Amino acid sequence: MSSITLYDFPLSGNCHKVRLLLSMLDLEHERVPIDVIAGQPASPEFKRVNPRGQVPFLVDGEVRIWDSMAILIYLARRYGTRRWLPDEPAAEALVMQWLAVAGDELLYGLARARAVWRLGAPFDRERCQQEGRAGLALLEQRLDRADWLAADHPTIADLACYPYVALADEAGVSLAPYPAVGRWIARVEALPGYVPLIERNDDSD
Repeated sequence: MSSITLYDFPLSGNCHKVRLLLSMLDLEHERVPIDVIAGQPASPEFKRVNPRGQVPFLVDGEVRIWDSMAILIYLARRYGTRRWLPDEPAAEALVMQWLAVAGDELLYGLARARAVWRLGAPFDRERCQQEGRAGLALLEQRLDRADWLAADHPTIADLACYPYVALADEAGVSLAPYPAVGRWIARVEALPGYVPLIERNDDSD
């Protein structure tokens, strides 16, 4: 059995970005579904596993990591190549700046606007949508002149930003004004090892 275990919620974009990298690196792993809607992450049982009480959560042998960005960095460094996360300072910084966008404009914007609809979360949806459009504008500016966000090939920056952008319709945000973003989504989905948000053989959907 694989030593890698991912505690996962199938509808989560943050979990999806981790599943994408695990698949693209062809890493065997076990998935443990956690029911976010039922409040399972806050349960004492799960908090004994992850004191932060959030998914995704990765266990790899003795290594235990919360936060999707931290997990992407770990997997890329531990199992990937420099193409996924370069170690030259300027190139690495370019990746990190897009991880920041994923964790700011896209999370507080698109992800939260989606959570209002999907989970009944108590956010100001219109304000979140405005924040999300600001993030999309940044992506459009970059992708109008480049195929990928941080390099001339895909990196974890693309996987970090992809899920909630691809789910923008569930956030109530149209991608029609962002044609370069639309083309980039298609490129991500054409990558070897791509897996959709909900897999057909996933019993938890």
